[in-house]
Amino acid sequence: MRLPLYIAKRYLFAKKSRNAINIISGVSVAGVMVGTMALVIILSVFNGLEKMVTGIFSTFDPDIRVTASRGKVFVPDSTMMVMIAGLPSVENYAVVLEENALLKYGERQFIGTVRGVDSNYPVITGLGNSMWDGEFTLADEKGTPYAVVGLGVANTLGIRVNFVTPLAIYMPDRKGNINNPESAFNRQYIWPSGIFEIEQEFDSRYVFIPLEMMRELLDYEKEITAIEIKLTEGTDLKQATGEVRDLFGSDFLVQDRFEQQELFYRVMKAEKLAIFIILTFIIIIASFNIIGSLTMLIIEKEKDIKILRSLGAGDNLIRTIFIYEGWMISVFGALAGLAVGFIVCWAQQTFGLIRFQSESLMLDAYPVVMKLQDFIISAATVLTIGYIAAWYPVRYLSKKYLQKE
Repeated sequence: MRLPLYIAKRYLFAKKSRNAINIISGVSVAGVMVGTMALVIILSVFNGLEKMVTGIFSTFDPDIRVTASRGKVFVPDSTMMVMIAGLPSVENYAVVLEENALLKYGERQFIGTVRGVDSNYPVITGLGNSMWDGEFTLADEKGTPYAVVGLGVANTLGIRVNFVTPLAIYMPDRKGNINNPESAFNRQYIWPSGIFEIEQEFDSRYVFIPLEMMRELLDYEKEITAIEIKLTEGTDLKQATGEVRDLFGSDFLVQDRFEQQELFYRVMKAEKLAIFIILTFIIIIASFNIIGSLTMLIIEKEKDIKILRSLGAGDNLIRTIFIYEGWMISVFGALAGLAVGFIVCWAQQTFGLIRFQSESLMLDAYPVVMKLQDFIISAATVLTIGYIAAWYPVRYLSKKYLQKE
C-alpha cells in the first residue's frame, strides 16, 4: 500500500499542467476544512449551552424529585422517609408544599407560585448561592417566618429587603364559604429576607416560605407536594433513581434532574442533531469539489495510467492511487479543520471573544465545552464523506481509461 500512497502524494503536491486542477484541489481542502471547523465549533457551543442551562436548572431542581402519580398532594409515610435517609446514595432530602397564590405588596398584586419548604431545603438546592439581595433565611432564632422571593416577582411588586411593608399571601380556603369574601381566602403576612436570581422563568414566578405557614394557608396537617432528594457526590444518578423508584413503587412519580426538564433536554438534543445534519450536507456539497478535481486529474493522467499499466500495474492499484489522492484532500482538510476549530474554541474559553448581548444571563460570553467524542465524530463523518467523494469518480470515470489497451 506504500506505492499507491506515494504516487498519490506526488500527484497531490506536484504542479499540474492545468492550473485549474490546483485551484479546485485547494478549494476542496478549504471547503472540507471550513465544514469540519464548523462542526467542531457548533457542537462545542451546544455542549457549553447545555452545561450552562444544566447548571441553572441544578440550582433550582433537585437530583431526584418524588411526587404523587395521582393528585397534587400526598401524606409521606414515615417508614419510607426513614428508608430514604438510610440509602447510601442519599445525602439529604427536603419536603415541599407548593401552590399558586395571590401576592399583594402595598397596592400591587401578582399571581405567583408559593413554595413552602422545610429547613433542609437550602441544603438540597443552590439557592443560597444565587441571592441578588439579602439571605436565604426562612426563620430567625426566635422563629419569626420570612419569605425569599424571585427577582422578577420583587420587581413586579416593588419588593426590597429593607422595606418595612410585609408581603400578603392569599390562598383559597378549602373549608370557607365562597359566597362570603371574608371567609373565602386564608391570608398570611410575611416579611422578605432575600431576593434570589437564577433565571427569568423561576425569578418571575416563585416565592419561598416556611412549610408550617404554607400548611396553615392551605389547611393541611401533613400533606406535601414533593420530596426532593440530594445525592452524595459521585453517585450514579440512574442507579440512585432506580433505587428510589423501587422504594416508592408505582403510586409515585420519581424523576431525576433530566426527567424534570425532559422537554427542554429533548429539544436541545434535537437542535444539536439538526445542526449536525445540516452541516453534514454542507460538507457533502463541498466534497463535490473533490469529484471535480479527481475527474480532471484522471483525464490529465491518462498517459501516466498507460505507463503504469505497461509496467505491470493492475486496475486495483491504479484505482487505489486516485482514491488515495481524493481521500488525502479530505484528510488534510479534516486535520486543518480540527486544528482551527480547537484553536477557536480554546480562544473563546480563554478570552471570551464572543459575548452575550443580554445582561440577564449568568455568563458574559458564549460557553464552549470541547469533548473528544465530538472531534472523533466530526473527523469520522468528514473522512467517510471524503472517501465516498473520491470513490465515485474513480469507480466510474476510470473505467474509460482502464479498459484501453
